[in-house]
Amino acid sequence: MRSMHSWAALPLRLIVGFGFLQHGWAKLDRGPEHFAAILAALHMPFAAPLAWATILVEILGGLAVLAGFLIPLAALPMAVVLLVAIVTVHLPNGFSSIKLLSVDGAGAHFGQPGYETDLLYLAAIAALLLIGPGPWALKRLPWEPGQ
Repeated sequence: MRSMHSWAALPLRLIVGFGFLQHGWAKLDRGPEHFAAILAALHMPFAAPLAWATILVEILGGLAVLAGFLIPLAALPMAVVLLVAIVTVHLPNGFSSIKLLSVDGAGAHFGQPGYETDLLYLAAIAALLLIGPGPWALKRLPWEPGQ
């Protein structure tokens, strides 16, 4: 029987994997050219290939984490995507991801999100690297914890 702490990886895998998958799918659904235009507006070089690379990292990395499949290989490109997002988009907005500006008849109005959520994703990925993929993982690498 697995100890209870071995299950700690499962909720991390679910939220990180699902979150990355959703972000990648949203970019793909809107059209990679729209995301490439955003990257170009941020003065990122090679915006079109970078847009596709980001979408693939988010979708394939999200699926890998959800499945517990080769997480150490998916972690580095996922971390790079998060770090680039922090530096190019979120850093000027400060730490907090929730900035309630006002509430009126139309509902709540929020300001631009900070880097808090990206740091939470990075922390969850680091935790998965430290504790291993946990139960119901498709593949563990020989050097992963939790063997």
